[in-house]
Amino acid sequence: MAPIVSVSNLVKTYGSGFQALKGVSLEIEEGEILALLGPNGAGKTTLISIICGIVNPTSGTVLVNGHDVVRDFRATRAIIGLVPQELTTDQFETVWNTVSFSRGLHGKKANPAHIEKVLRDLSLWDKKDNMLRELSGGMKRRVLIAKALSHEPRILFLDEPTAGVDVNLRKDMWKVVQTLREGGVTIILTTHYIEEAEEIADRVGVIHGGEILLIEEKSALMKTLGRKQLRIELAEPITTLEGGLPPGLEPYRLTLEEAGTRLIYDYDAASGRTGITTLLAAVAEAGLRIKDISTRQSTLEDIFVELVEKRA
Repeated sequence: MAPIVSVSNLVKTYGSGFQALKGVSLEIEEGEILALLGPNGAGKTTLISIICGIVNPTSGTVLVNGHDVVRDFRATRAIIGLVPQELTTDQFETVWNTVSFSRGLHGKKANPAHIEKVLRDLSLWDKKDNMLRELSGGMKRRVLIAKALSHEPRILFLDEPTAGVDVNLRKDMWKVVQTLREGGVTIILTTHYIEEAEEIADRVGVIHGGEILLIEEKSALMKTLGRKQLRIELAEPITTLEGGLPPGLEPYRLTLEEAGTRLIYDYDAASGRTGITTLLAAVAEAGLRIKDISTRQSTLEDIFVELVEKRA
């Protein structure tokens, strides 16, 4: 099956000479949730804007459901919903009218039942007659999502959808996103909240300096790039060697932390031989008494920071 979004060698250079995208290529499968991670200025919003037909590319092509986003703008825009970063709403209009009007802008016939369902799913039904200026920032962001869903898109772009939203509202939105995916909607979100990607994404892409550093299934990414750490808490600090390690421990490339009371050992959990057994024996032979042992799996945030720092 062909991808629902196909981006090939996409370049965007603005009039100032700034190159926001540098030959970006990616494919997005129908029905998946793809999270795009990247620092400010990485090119996330520019990429989304081009796919949605808001910004023209300098070169390269973007196909949405087989249609070119430049030549077949109407066909592609009809199946795309976009939730922008900015809270751009008519402050003196009601929630119901705002969402209903957005549906009409996409050439869809009135469908009050669908609008009601969208508002109920986003916990906005009791606010349907409120003017936008009466809502909190979190509720206004929900209205933006409702507007994007008003015309029943097959693809939904969420550009920093939970920025400025409290933790409870954020988790509610995650549930909405999962429900949409279950209904067959393809979802692409950019986020600064890496736990968001870790929670709901099928695949994770990292973009930095206008380039895609990687796109990988989340589970495979964690398995390939994620590391495990063995943390050995010592009963007494290592002080006799001026912060160094006993000779028998040097081959393990340990890190000494917490004023000499903690040994950190990085290892590959997938390897048949982790070296943990021999390490613990070496610790005992060195005369060090162990107080506690624990393990820690590196998070998606650890992986993201490491990737970006390598390109910095």
